[in-house]
Amino acid sequence: MQRSLMSIAVTAALALGPVLTHAAQAGPATKSRAAAQQTTQLPRNAAPTHYAVSLTPDAASRTFSASVVISLDITQATDRLVLNAADLAFSSAALSAGAGQPPQAATAIDLDADQQTATFRFGRTLQPGSYQLQLAYTGLIGTQAAGLFALDYQNGGAARRALYTQFENSEARRVIPSWDEPFYKATFALEATIPAGQMAVSNMPVAATTTLADGRELVRFATSPKMSTYLLFFGLGEFERATTSEGGTEIGVITQTGTLNQAQFALDSSRAVLREYNDYFGVKYPLPKLDNIGAPGQSQFFSAMENWGAIFTFEYAILLDPRTATQEDREGVFVTAAHEIAHQWFGNLVTMAWWDDLWLNEGFASWMESRTTARLHPEWDWHLRAVHTREGAMASDALASTHPVIQRIATVEQASQAFDNITYQKGEAVIRMLEEYVGTDAWRNGVRAYIARHAYGNTVSDDLWRQVEKAAHKPVTAIAHDFTLQPGVPLIRVADAVCRNGKATVALTQGEFAKDDTPRKPLSWRVPVIAGTVGGATVRTVVAGGKATITLPECGAVLVNAGQSGYYRTLYTPKGFAALAGRFAHLPAIDQMGLLADAAALGMSGHMPAPGYLELVATTPVAAAPQVWEDIAGTLAGLHASYEGKPEQRAAFDSFARARLAPVLARVGWTAVPGEAAPVANLRATLIAALGDMGDAGVLAEARRRYALRHSDQDAMPVTLRRPILGVIAANADAATWDALLAEARAETSAMVKAEQYGLLGSSRNPALARRALDLALTDEAGATNSASMISHVANQHPDLAFDYAVAHREQVEQKIDATSRSRFFPGLARRSADPAMVAKLNTYADQHLAADARGDVKIAIASIEYRVKVRKERLPEIDAWLAHHR
Repeated sequence: MQRSLMSIAVTAALALGPVLTHAAQAGPATKSRAAAQQTTQLPRNAAPTHYAVSLTPDAASRTFSASVVISLDITQATDRLVLNAADLAFSSAALSAGAGQPPQAATAIDLDADQQTATFRFGRTLQPGSYQLQLAYTGLIGTQAAGLFALDYQNGGAARRALYTQFENSEARRVIPSWDEPFYKATFALEATIPAGQMAVSNMPVAATTTLADGRELVRFATSPKMSTYLLFFGLGEFERATTSEGGTEIGVITQTGTLNQAQFALDSSRAVLREYNDYFGVKYPLPKLDNIGAPGQSQFFSAMENWGAIFTFEYAILLDPRTATQEDREGVFVTAAHEIAHQWFGNLVTMAWWDDLWLNEGFASWMESRTTARLHPEWDWHLRAVHTREGAMASDALASTHPVIQRIATVEQASQAFDNITYQKGEAVIRMLEEYVGTDAWRNGVRAYIARHAYGNTVSDDLWRQVEKAAHKPVTAIAHDFTLQPGVPLIRVADAVCRNGKATVALTQGEFAKDDTPRKPLSWRVPVIAGTVGGATVRTVVAGGKATITLPECGAVLVNAGQSGYYRTLYTPKGFAALAGRFAHLPAIDQMGLLADAAALGMSGHMPAPGYLELVATTPVAAAPQVWEDIAGTLAGLHASYEGKPEQRAAFDSFARARLAPVLARVGWTAVPGEAAPVANLRATLIAALGDMGDAGVLAEARRRYALRHSDQDAMPVTLRRPILGVIAANADAATWDALLAEARAETSAMVKAEQYGLLGSSRNPALARRALDLALTDEAGATNSASMISHVANQHPDLAFDYAVAHREQVEQKIDATSRSRFFPGLARRSADPAMVAKLNTYADQHLAADARGDVKIAIASIEYRVKVRKERLPEIDAWLAHHR
């Protein structure tokens, strides 16, 4: 699953009550020995082998009727069967044993809404053996992305409705009564009765279509491989499909009618990625087809979902509208395809046994997306994004609210909350570090062995480490355990080098990096380290037991974490840092980014002087790599935001920031140059946004001039500048401009562009206009799935206003959020607050509305707020003093 790219990535689900743990039944040889005992909310006395599902959706009434015949094995004598089911009404239930045996009706059906289960009682003891459970039932079609849901949109001036499913992590139970846990794998045969003229799509190709007497069609899909329930998919609507092929697999993209041409890049990218993965994994993609289904709207939880053979993707992450698409959009489409197709192996073919090991899905797919993007699009310099990944993880991992990569998941609620920076970005960063440690060939060989051994089965993380260690002949498991079984960020302190006989000896000690002041005993890690002198050769070691000594082949400024593959912070002595700062222009771009990132984080947390980061920025060459300046612009914009409510100090800081960024914008210009490097386009947009945010007079004037000419001069606001210009205009809008933006949003016919334009309305710095956006979000005008994004946009500028408003209108807001995001959405709005009073508000909200196991995001929000308060109180004065001496 790819997390949402357009709104706060928050998610939640209803808790299922007590956790039961039972010994798993003996499975095929491909099942992991380590998975012999796994968490479950269901009794382990039966397991499904096949689901035959018949579905009849009624899109107009947003209901469906269905039946299912579940082939199952009872392994322990019982008088009842307990399945997951949510919001389903049963009309019949019967059980038969073997061919020719008459079905026995259930004597009672007990539904438990809190635990999301249905218990079928049969009035007699059922002995171990094979059975078929026949169920008939009805259910609801929602308006948010959970279970079976409807998305409404305009096409050709007419209202349309399409249906889709989203089952991860525990929403299949809203459509199919099932053993809705990843450990229970089975095959699926799906058929659907649909209106004539519409297209139905599922994981497998259509096997047969029959026209019924009433004109409807019965569509039967081929039987799927054995898979977990959360990977099943069904879609229905007025769709178009384009195809290509790769290695005998038919690859398709499916979109609403009229937008298929916007998906050509996604189709081409999918083909290239599938070719790459067939080679990398050493096991060919096993299904006959691989579709990517684009859908209007959005979710607060995700942007794409890896259903086996039928990837679901919101339009903004798959379509490239020629009126709006940028280089960043192209990158996003490719990365999404690379992530979701990686899941076809890591997650679908081999599935974690329980949500504790969710990172085996998401961390690995994130690493594969980055590796593959860098390999297939070298012109994007994607390898530099490794620093972004590391920083995204450490931002969360250095707070007291963090958790291990492999964490104890007891409920569905906690499983939903596990889709976070630690699972995705730390997981990716740790894999990158381990691959660098063992070598690319050994890592790939280990992965291939893991996939081959566990295909169609379930695993835990140690199954992967076992295969990599066997291939690499290195102690991978011990290092992997240090970084996945305990939370936190190692801190490597670098002593001043001692130079003798042309060689430098450097002592390293390991501590722990934390951003907050929570008392803690530093943890211990075995840390793979790569170090060298600037421009010189590198050496490798593992810091174990808290210390190590390295000898470099030459003397000079010492750089630790050369290449930035390590997951740790590096703290130099003042002398060591000054030496690197003096050689900053000679560092590779990735090490410039790493040094900048460490200086910013260590300075803001008090581990080194806060102005150290600004000293590096002051010496960064204007001609540095675009990604370096993009990072700098983002960090400076974040510091600008920290000065909220301090106008005099903010003015001094903004003056410094503008003086550094404006010459870079002057160098790249407002107009793209033919043949310019792809990352320059991203930098240009970032600079315009950052300088506009800081009130740069030149940028504001130019943005307003171009916006005013947008209808009369087609060159005034080209596609590449449309988004940053509109962002500046929306952020600085007065009432008349806001009304003009609203009128354009209402007139827009593209569902994807309309969603973006309504989001802009929530970007105003003017509190009164922000309040208008919040009021508008509670209506149906923006579209059922766009309202939450509008509220999130307001929270970016006005977190306290957005949170207070959302809580005051909680019931209305919850109707605008998918069920898997509700408990995460509200604390997510407050995360950017710097008001200490918000901590009490969050605790009150949690006490009134959240279960005890649903407060993970509240803890994260509180830790983030407390850290922001600390920065304003303790670090900004340091920066103010430095600025006063460097005007």
